[in-house]
Amino acid sequence: MKNDIQNKPINRVDGRAKVTGAAKYFAEIEVPGMTHCVMVTSTITRGSITSIDTKQAERAPGVLAVLTHLNMPAIPGWAADNSKPSSGGEKLRLLGSDKILFNGQPIALVIADTLERAQYAATLVKTIYKKEAHKTDLAKHKTEVHMPSRLGDYSRGDANAHSTAPVTLKADYVIPIEVHNPMELHGVLALWDGEDKVTVWTKTQGVKDTQETITAAFKLEEKNVQVHSEFVGGGFGMGLRTWPQDIVVIAAAKKLKRPVKLVMTRQQMFTMVGYRPYTLQHISMGATADGKLSGMYHEAIGETASYEDFTEATVRMTRFMYACPNVTTKYRIVPLDRGVPIWMRGPGEATGAFALESAIDEMAYKVNMDPVEFRILNFAETDPERNKPFSSNHLKEAYQLGAEKIGWFKRNRQPRSMKEGDWLVGYGMSTGVFGAYRGGSTCRAQLNGDGSLVLQSATADIGPGTGTAMVQIAHEVTGLPIEKIRFELGDSSLPPSGSQGGSATVSTVGSAVYDVCTALKEMMAAKGLSFENGAVKGNIKDVLAADGKPYLEVTKESKGGAEQQKYSMYSFSIHFTEVHVHPGTGVVRVKRVVTVADSGRIVSPKTAASQMIGGVTGGIGMALTEEAIIDHRYGRFVNNNLADYHVPVSADVPHIETIFIDKPDPIINPMGSKGMGEIALIGFSAAVANAVYHATGKRIRELPITPDKILAV
Repeated sequence: MKNDIQNKPINRVDGRAKVTGAAKYFAEIEVPGMTHCVMVTSTITRGSITSIDTKQAERAPGVLAVLTHLNMPAIPGWAADNSKPSSGGEKLRLLGSDKILFNGQPIALVIADTLERAQYAATLVKTIYKKEAHKTDLAKHKTEVHMPSRLGDYSRGDANAHSTAPVTLKADYVIPIEVHNPMELHGVLALWDGEDKVTVWTKTQGVKDTQETITAAFKLEEKNVQVHSEFVGGGFGMGLRTWPQDIVVIAAAKKLKRPVKLVMTRQQMFTMVGYRPYTLQHISMGATADGKLSGMYHEAIGETASYEDFTEATVRMTRFMYACPNVTTKYRIVPLDRGVPIWMRGPGEATGAFALESAIDEMAYKVNMDPVEFRILNFAETDPERNKPFSSNHLKEAYQLGAEKIGWFKRNRQPRSMKEGDWLVGYGMSTGVFGAYRGGSTCRAQLNGDGSLVLQSATADIGPGTGTAMVQIAHEVTGLPIEKIRFELGDSSLPPSGSQGGSATVSTVGSAVYDVCTALKEMMAAKGLSFENGAVKGNIKDVLAADGKPYLEVTKESKGGAEQQKYSMYSFSIHFTEVHVHPGTGVVRVKRVVTVADSGRIVSPKTAASQMIGGVTGGIGMALTEEAIIDHRYGRFVNNNLADYHVPVSADVPHIETIFIDKPDPIINPMGSKGMGEIALIGFSAAVANAVYHATGKRIRELPITPDKILAV
């Protein structure tokens, strides 16, 4: 990035608004005449509704309507879509038929003038079902697989090399269901203006994507659909799509000609907005006696819904992470009677990395090598899957920095050899990787007469500090003080941008900010203006008066070029951890963490460190506590609340040391910055599992690593 301004850490530009309550989330928005919606949900898992009695609910005080499949207004875009999922079954159209496809499926909307009245009336809806046999247990139905239509198997070299090598390893790994559980609940507020214009406030990671979905569902003109989502209280992937319940609430608002607000319950968050799917993995690995990988086989079986295929890149990391000449990967899905999964922060790559990085650690011990040295020996100088050079890859430096910081080479390598008081001590490490992407985005810049700069783009901020990073980039390009720059987002009427997902926002939207600020400087130069010493040099007010405008404005679309096709682009992370394990109780405590990010140039150091800390915290949950449990007799969750679904709390999280390689990627974008959100978590659970093995000599291949598993091995 060619400028003289250093990327010094700055505070979050929206931090004060968030901590003082000035930031408004969708559920806090109120409009005149607003009504409240409560969903009644199915108590069976598979079957049909034989009768549904809403009369008592309809007569309850304040109730305006009770909508079921018997009186739900048609949604034009849904009716026109007759496609079927490749897994068979029927497409989910909430309140579109009497069919029940999963436990907790909405079967009625109760709308009243207050939330409390809607909640009470919802208890008065009486339903009789015809039950059918259901399937919710992946382990029981793992043979009922099919290959996803969009994905195929991968193979290079000898498909049997993994089993014929001098040293071999075969192991199975299990990832349970994990649920996003962000602080902010999901929902929507819809307000119609006539028959063809609607304004929506909702929780989404992409206002333009939500606008597109609503436009298609109701057959509207894009300009007549306005979506607001300026602040999001944690997305984690659940906000990457517009869910069916959002659409039916919007339809209800149109029918009633009143604004309708739905805020889902915590229990409903377990069934209606996706989750990390239960996944079974098998890895077979072969190596030479001196530690060179000779073959790998990685197979994954994940769950999907009966009504929609969901796929993710669970086995992708195995294809390119290490220099191995013979690699085969397979990925299959099993349709179950459950709500559809969705990408969870650190999506399929996090699931796959637990298996791969655990197996790599196991193999290192089998060939009597240090796990760091084993990875360096098998380091891939170029991408072996695509036969392309990496745009940048500083993993070797990351290994060294992290190992030195945690004292890796000072430990006793022998498992169960270190103690501190009554506790066994172990060290573990692992690698994480995620694609580094740059999509297309447009940004508008407005330079006002007072020298302040406003930037606008319809992107999102689900928590990582998008606005802060964009202001930092604009500050570096223009030299204007941070307090003179404002970034506006979360509004579908702004210049178009993609969803916040896949760790691509800084690369994508940041490039648009960089380009529009550069274009603004060129425009200013043509008018005798420039930026100098943190201010506008020249008489901007005279220029604006001559133009007859209140500000100078320029809009710029930005996207990557053909040069990106010549390289493989990835962000990398290295996680080192020290754990203590109590041999009598099986309790595992993460005591120290050093996490190293190789993600190009760090644009916003303070929020980047926060990203890594947040990812590690999520990784501790993935490794030690998080598991959504289904009673398969009924197909129903038994711990669908934050008392019984355990997420890490402050006592579970030690001080987390973050290290950034901070070297610009020369290819991906003008800033040289690559994504960070996913690599903060990907691989971390394996680092904990590997540390538990070093501490105890016991391999735990099923997450979470709970005391019963430690004691049972």
